Amino acid sequence: MDTCLMLVDLQNDYFPGGRMELVGIGAAAANARRLLDEFRKKEKPVVHVQHIAARAGATFFLPDTDGAQIHQQVAPQADERVVVKNFPNSFRGTPLLEILNQRNIADIVICGAMSHMCIDATVRAAFDLGFTCMVAEDACATKDLTFKDKNIQAWQVHAAFMAALSGSYATVRSTGAILENMV
Repeated sequence: MDTCLMLVDLQNDYFPGGRMELVGIGAAAANARRLLDEFRKKEKPVVHVQHIAARAGATFFLPDTDGAQIHQQVAPQADERVVVKNFPNSFRGTPLLEILNQRNIADIVICGAMSHMCIDATVRAAFDLGFTCMVAEDACATKDLTFKDKNIQAWQVHAAFMAALSGSYATVRSTGAILENMV
């Protein structure tokens, strides 16, 4: 059994100048890159997940746009798999489960965006499929949300979703803690 790094939706539209800039995306991508460098160094499997908008009225990750491209900071190498998805859950309608099973993956380190949407949906699905998940909390980013005319700041959204995933669905750790414990 092996451990895989899964980088979810670290695409240009989430970065400055994109159509949906996230709070803290620069720091999250830098930490994702630290994980990526270590997984590459140890020759462990890496899967990049790329969201391409397929629903009518979508405003970002539009097909054939620069915004939908994976950000250069974490760009895939030729030997790394890229899974294209159209839903928040990275497993829905994709070959991701088959790819992980073929590689004999049991454990997944997950990072990317958005904490409250695709990270949450992907971690819960992975857990339901029998994988052991670890979320690199400081390698994830999200945005401010509004509920009942109240603004919920991105750090609060992020913290609430990391707390909800922690324990039941995943181990939630900092990038540094994950790197320290890599064998």
